[in-house]
Amino acid sequence: MAPCEQQFDTPKQLDAALAIAVAARLAAAIESRGEAWLVVSGGRTPLGFFAQLAAQPLRWEKVIVTLADERWVDNHHLDSNEKLVREQLLCGPAAAAQFLPLADLSTDIDSAVSELDYRLMRAPRFAALVLGMGDDGHTASLFPGATALQQGLDINSGRSCIIVEPLTAPHLRVSLTLPRLLDSDEIFIHIVGANKQQVLERARASGEVSELPIRAVLRQHAAPVTIYWSGQ
Repeated sequence: MAPCEQQFDTPKQLDAALAIAVAARLAAAIESRGEAWLVVSGGRTPLGFFAQLAAQPLRWEKVIVTLADERWVDNHHLDSNEKLVREQLLCGPAAAAQFLPLADLSTDIDSAVSELDYRLMRAPRFAALVLGMGDDGHTASLFPGATALQQGLDINSGRSCIIVEPLTAPHLRVSLTLPRLLDSDEIFIHIVGANKQQVLERARASGEVSELPIRAVLRQHAAPVTIYWSGQ
């Protein structure tokens, strides 16, 4: 199934529509499964979306939030995605949601990721996954050229998360793998700006997945994908 695309004149319009769509997926999962797992991404792009989603009238105590990827930094660090989510999404009504962090600096990264992998392998299907995309075509922390990229993209790896050391971005990372990301009721790709649209068009063309890892999400048939895009 080809990805659907929703285009908006402004990021504000996009944020409002995306929040409603994600909230609907969460509500449906709560109704059918008794809980809903939401996976989000960090960065500046989702800030407006987080504010809109946090205000949605959901049974937030039934929602478990986690991240598609995280930098291996303390959760007070300015580059921490956990810090961003706690401050921008888990507030107001959404403060009742549970949160599963990806970085635990109280132990070494290998032990922490092993424990996280065990927990994520036993987690149910995600109700909604919201992914961003970098100018280099990476998504989550599945970066072009990273030594762990092939393992992260391997649909038969048996792994839910891996350690990634990007070549062109700071910090060691923890990233969910492609098979764990695809185990979702719906995947939302959230992009803003003309540059990102150009990257997306390149990703839709023929070429190696390793060149633009977002292609792995666009080309799969395990979960429906909807692209939310604003050119501003």
